[in-house]
Amino acid sequence: RRLYFDTHALVCLLEENGFTTQQSEVIVSALVKIMNTNLDMIYKDMVTKVQQEIALQQVMSHIGGVKKDMIILEKSEFSALRSENEKIKLELQQIKKQVTDEITKVRADNKLNLNLEKSRVKELHAQQDRALTQTDRKIDTEVADLKTMLESHKLDNIKYLAGSVFTCLTVALGFYRLWI
Repeated sequence: RRLYFDTHALVCLLEENGFTTQQSEVIVSALVKIMNTNLDMIYKDMVTKVQQEIALQQVMSHIGGVKKDMIILEKSEFSALRSENEKIKLELQQIKKQVTDEITKVRADNKLNLNLEKSRVKELHAQQDRALTQTDRKIDTEVADLKTMLESHKLDNIKYLAGSVFTCLTVALGFYRLWI
């Protein structure tokens, strides 16, 4: 392994600062062991370029497989959506036709009801006109009968009056003859 610092320079530095040669070598040896252990730990987590490229190729192949699966799924989903859309269009057309038929039926029923009501009103007006005409005829007949009866009573009264006048004249002439 390569060390990234000068161990002999570190030993000399430690000796200059009051450590003995043996103490300095032990400290540097401990530092080297610690560094080697740390590097081993770091290297365990690291991969080599070859391993990295293999892993990258594996990931890329998985991505390619997933892409193929997605395309297949997308096509099948698109087909399913298209068929579902067609079904919905057909159902909407059927519902539209049913609604149109119902509207036509309701319109026809309303026109029929309206025509029936018009004919009933016309018939009612005709009945009222007939009843009014009959009432007018009855009134005219009654008035004519009353006029006839009045004329008849007038004639009877004139007859009685004439008869009474002639009777009175006859009686007066009779008395006049008797007195003369």
